[in-house]
Amino acid sequence: MKVPVYSTSGSKEGELELPLVFSTPVRSDLIHKAYIHLESHGFQRQGRYPNAGMDVVAESNNPPTGHHAARVARMRGGGGGRQGQGGGVAMVRKGRQAHPPVVEKVVYKLLNKKENRLALCSAIAATASAHLVKLRGHKSEKIESFPIVITDQVESISKSKELSRVFESLHVYDDIRRLESRIKRRSGKPQLRGRSTKVGKSILLVVKDAKNLSKAAGSIPGVDVVEAKNLSVIDLVPGAIPARLTAYSKGAIEEIGKLKSPHLELMVALQ
Repeated sequence: MKVPVYSTSGSKEGELELPLVFSTPVRSDLIHKAYIHLESHGFQRQGRYPNAGMDVVAESNNPPTGHHAARVARMRGGGGGRQGQGGGVAMVRKGRQAHPPVVEKVVYKLLNKKENRLALCSAIAATASAHLVKLRGHKSEKIESFPIVITDQVESISKSKELSRVFESLHVYDDIRRLESRIKRRSGKPQLRGRSTKVGKSILLVVKDAKNLSKAAGSIPGVDVVEAKNLSVIDLVPGAIPARLTAYSKGAIEEIGKLKSPHLELMVALQ
């Protein structure tokens, strides 16, 4: 399958034959599985203070049966306050947890290498489908071909103003404007917990060298830059929903062409 190659000004500079990776069947079930497993690699383990709820002066007098008194440990002392209240056990107010989480719990989910590779190839192939890109909610009516392929000159851009001009020429900026209404800061609990702003995802730029371009895309909402060698299912299908609006540099297409799809290898073997 051939796609046009665009310059930074939006003009066509020839055509490029996409590698066989883009012919991989789109497996949404496998993409979802890989996303869930890879997302667990960023989880933080939880634990509790071992003596939580136990640093109290409470003991059980262990009355014999028939005295109409519970054997639960009670606070010592006198004069009111917490005197006589239960403490140091799980069923009382301000008591410990019955089965608190421990840091030894395994939260890192493993995935077979071939499954991960096939899911990545499937996610890459999904970016070439105009129907899937539009179905995800991207504003892509003015874009002629998918995926978007740009010359390697885009990798030398280091200013946001220049990158915005490139997006305007490629008719991509309409999708970025879609996120401008979400930049408003939130108050309350989200702000206290570091979630004062929640911006969605717009275009993903896959390049060979992201040293300069990542600086330019830092202030544009929803735009991410990733190098082809570090490309992951997490980048291509946020929320495990294919397919994200994606633009590749010409050098990134060559890097992706080295990726071998297990499905295509089987098809070649059967021929």
